[in-house]
Amino acid sequence: MSVTATWRRNLRRRTMTVGLCMTTLAFALFVVALMLGQAGLSPTEVLEALTGRGDRITNFVVLQNRLPRALAAALVGGCLGASGAVFQAVLRNPLASPDIIGVTSTAGTAGVVGVLLLGLSGLPLTLLVAVGGVVGAAIVAGLTWNRGLVGMRLVLVGIGVAAVATAFTSYLITTVDSREAAVAYTWLVGSLNGAGWPVVTVTAVVGILALVALALQARGLRALELGDATAAGLGFRVERTRILVMLTAVVLASVAVGAAGPVGFVALMAPQIARRLVGHASASPAAATAVGAALVIGADLIAQYAVSGVNLPVGVVTGALGAPYLAWLLARNDINRPGGRS
Repeated sequence: MSVTATWRRNLRRRTMTVGLCMTTLAFALFVVALMLGQAGLSPTEVLEALTGRGDRITNFVVLQNRLPRALAAALVGGCLGASGAVFQAVLRNPLASPDIIGVTSTAGTAGVVGVLLLGLSGLPLTLLVAVGGVVGAAIVAGLTWNRGLVGMRLVLVGIGVAAVATAFTSYLITTVDSREAAVAYTWLVGSLNGAGWPVVTVTAVVGILALVALALQARGLRALELGDATAAGLGFRVERTRILVMLTAVVLASVAVGAAGPVGFVALMAPQIARRLVGHASASPAAATAVGAALVIGADLIAQYAVSGVNLPVGVVTGALGAPYLAWLLARNDINRPGGRS
């Protein structure tokens, strides 16, 4: 067996191992999320509720209060992790994420418009926010396009569009009373407090379909990581492949923002953590999905129970973790190299 074939086999094995370990961690945190609360439950009681054999109160607590929130955390984290992995791979930039290129900012603006001006909540708000993220990405792509999408230009234009969207969001918040502004601010930070079955259902359906689409585009994504010339030499239509892959990533990010608001830094951190665990210059979207799910579930547990009597938005915790992590990435000497150093 050749050295290249052996290396690929070992990389595939490490990727599968990391994905399995992080999925196990996410599942363990998921079970803990169903157990903790004012009415503490044992694993047996949780299992009975999930199988319909629990008493009425236990069934209500697990199935109506805790399960939708835990599922929303897993879905939001997984979607953001996969989206961030795609952006970093396609743009070959370790700092690229939907936060940077304006997807989450425009989706957040759509959410604030829905909350403050249209009075939306739940499923209608989720759909509006998802559409807002896709529209924002289309605006960035339209302003960037010059016989193709160029990575650095896309990032710079995205930063500008994000700044405009953030400014407009701030203006809207200053025009309403303090109670409405507080609701908008909580949502903008990123919160799972409003997660219910309708939102979870839409997020699950759209998110899973997008993840399946991403899996079908895996060969094209790997080719793009090698560079445009190599991808073209392998028979891929480079711009078409790039647009389809990035559109899938935009949908993943947008549906996540629609479910919980712009939960910061997850799309940046999850692929980076996955990349370092796998030990390769690029992160597998599958591994990043599992890492993202574990990150958001864990962050939500901290947000709910770290301070007694205070239920923090999950975005506060991810921001507290992500800001130092971003500073550490920027301080690394190899941050300017595409893919960085393992």
